[in-house]
Amino acid sequence: MAKARVGLYSTKGDTLTRTHKFCPKCGSGTFLAEHADRRSCGHCGYSESKGPPAAAKPPKGPKPSG
Repeated sequence: MAKARVGLYSTKGDTLTRTHKFCPKCGSGTFLAEHADRRSCGHCGYSESKGPPAAAKPPKGPKPSG
């Protein structure tokens, strides 16, 4: 059973453009799913962040005495 390709392509005149990226591991033909904060591949599990990397947070726990 073939999956629907609605939303993966856009047409303008005679030009067809892709709206989603291909998975770098699986290659052409396997699109990455678009989520709010990331893109992911449902085939191999590859994932990439859309935004800037999260800032390092200090570890939680008791403050050192001193």
